Amino acid sequence: MNFYQKITYFIIFFVLSTFAVSASETSTTKDKHDKLDVREFILEHISDAYEWHITAIGENEISIPLPIIVHSSSGWHIFLSSAFRQTANYEGLSIAKEGKYKGKIVEISSTGEEIRPLDLSLTKVALSLIISSILLVIIIMSVANSYKKGVYESKKGFVGFMEMFVMNINDDVIKPCVGPKYKKYAPYLLTLFFFIFINNILGTIPIFPGGANVTGNIAITFVLATITLLIVNIGGSKEYWKEILWPDVPLWLKAPVPLMPVIELVGIFSKAFALMIRLFANMLAGHSIGLGLTCLVFVTVSMGPAMNTSMTVVSVIFSVFIAFVELLVAYIQAYIFTMLTAVFIGLARVEPHNKPQ
Repeated sequence: MNFYQKITYFIIFFVLSTFAVSASETSTTKDKHDKLDVREFILEHISDAYEWHITAIGENEISIPLPIIVHSSSGWHIFLSSAFRQTANYEGLSIAKEGKYKGKIVEISSTGEEIRPLDLSLTKVALSLIISSILLVIIIMSVANSYKKGVYESKKGFVGFMEMFVMNINDDVIKPCVGPKYKKYAPYLLTLFFFIFINNILGTIPIFPGGANVTGNIAITFVLATITLLIVNIGGSKEYWKEILWPDVPLWLKAPVPLMPVIELVGIFSKAFALMIRLFANMLAGHSIGLGLTCLVFVTVSMGPAMNTSMTVVSVIFSVFIAFVELLVAYIQAYIFTMLTAVFIGLARVEPHNKPQ
């Protein structure tokens, strides 16, 4: 069995297991409630959590408790999230069931209101970030060590597979988009691509250490977009800032009312905002659609055997199809985010028009 056959079987296994695990968890949810709340089910699976839910066997839920680190009005509290399974209120802290702090740790103030303490807990998304970062370092360092040892002739196996990705992003995205000084930004852009891609792939895997909705979390995409915003504008050339603060337009468009400079300044932030929303929305939508299609099996139970059987077939087919689409989207979104970042960097490195690049 060659490397590409292994990759194919690996993808098929996780696509089918995505449906199987989701169906198992949905079935357990249905047993607990007469009618499945699809909205709550989807939100529960795509949101962050203080424990890593694995699966459920009957009434027993298997999950990995994560450390809670909170500073409240009574001081520091450090314990495992499994304490909340034993009692709803532990050391004066609880997880809000509803309201604006739903799913978050809160404490009750002297006035009886729920307030948020300083929460430094290791959540599911945070742990997934650590795992994906370690995985990224291991992958890149293993490939780098292979080349350091002189493995240049053989382009097969995992090293060749990774080289294909690196050369594709470096030669087809970074070089043409950034320009002659691309080497300065290549390490960041390659790291950005692989970081997003690995997290996207892990998000499609339904079992630990996958299943966390990292790139579908707007806090994560906000940080990525902010880093890009800083790199683009701190490294911008004098000509770039001249075109923003004093663009080549009729004088009345920039003085005494700085209309065009204001529009250009807004454009700086709108580019980063577009990066943040695009990645967040696409990954969130993919996970939501997959879960929604799985729920069709259980929503149609009350409609009779004929309807339920037909919708089960439809649900399985479309769930598998969406799972394959998500694998494709995982690459496309990482590619687009990296490409747009490279384009923005290239535009910020613009030189005076009468000088060669």
